[in-house]
Amino acid sequence: MMPYRHFRNMSDEDLAAIVVYIRSVPSVRNQVPPTELMFPVKYLIRSAPEPLRETVPEPDTSDNVKWGKYLLNRSGCEDCHTPASKGEDIEGMALAGGVTLSSPLGTATSANLTPDASGISYYDEALFIQALRTGMVKARQLNPTMPYSESKYMTDDELKAMFAYLRTVASVKHRVDNSLPPTYCKLCQSAHGGGDQN
Repeated sequence: MMPYRHFRNMSDEDLAAIVVYIRSVPSVRNQVPPTELMFPVKYLIRSAPEPLRETVPEPDTSDNVKWGKYLLNRSGCEDCHTPASKGEDIEGMALAGGVTLSSPLGTATSANLTPDASGISYYDEALFIQALRTGMVKARQLNPTMPYSESKYMTDDELKAMFAYLRTVASVKHRVDNSLPPTYCKLCQSAHGGGDQN
């Protein structure tokens, strides 16, 4: 399930499409135990954002950068590619990678998506589309924790817009290399490959 902030940024029409889909799924009756929120979530939820009280317009698809920002936010890319400390994004590290992710599919540290040389400056539009469609960056296979199994369904225009937006974000020098053993990184305050080189 997407974090609340992504629903907040989603247009009313996209959110309505999710509701329509959920209503189309056959219901299942089963006994569910009472929800018990674990620490620290039960304390963090006290400061949960208030619900929206106004409509969220459709994104401006005539402006690739604005549309790309909308799509990136809707897809939740910042959750995995922006390091956080104590539940808050680390200032100056937006989309700079360094978040270690574990799933049944493996463990990997998220890449730096900024246009810095330590990020994806060498990507062109075609390579970006290839990576999000196939999980391949030239001959290198991305860890399947990266949800390319979902992004492969995005249109070329959507992926081009996301790439256009990523070209406008602030460059952040932050080396992340999953081929190296994890070492402490003072920038993102975690351990990842290449961390000691930051």
